[in-house]
Amino acid sequence: MSRWRPPRPKSSPYITAAGYQTLELELKQLWERRKHVTAALAAAAAEGDRSENAEYIYRKKELREIDRRIHYLQKRLPGLTVVAEKPARQDQVFFGAWVTLETMEGEEMTYRIVGADEIDTSGGLISLDSPLARALLKKLLDDEVVVRHAEQETRYYITAIRY
Repeated sequence: MSRWRPPRPKSSPYITAAGYQTLELELKQLWERRKHVTAALAAAAAEGDRSENAEYIYRKKELREIDRRIHYLQKRLPGLTVVAEKPARQDQVFFGAWVTLETMEGEEMTYRIVGADEIDTSGGLISLDSPLARALLKKLLDDEVVVRHAEQETRYYITAIRY
């Protein structure tokens, strides 16, 4: 039996200016960290037998993880489109909007629609590719939004939009 899985759909190439700067800073910090890890790896390798050297094995793994992230960022950053301008219609939901929603029970929550590389649900940042964000796009103030999760349906009302 095969373990083949279809490739994940590509995430949208949009990002906010702040998100792009964060990724560039992360890349710069990774290169600095890589220098220190490489030096520590060389020191661990100089200790002798590498097969039983825990420090050497740990540093190799750490270096591999750093290199993987650097490779990802170097491929991802040139393909991103920075969206810094506010849309002409500020009463409609587009990329970068802070949207305040109210549930049927009266509970309020605020989300910002951002790129896939900036997601932070604890900070209210949701991906443009998420079901909620796709349902919100191009909606107006006081519109009703319906999001379906498996067999459940949730209704929200848009109470505020800001950029």
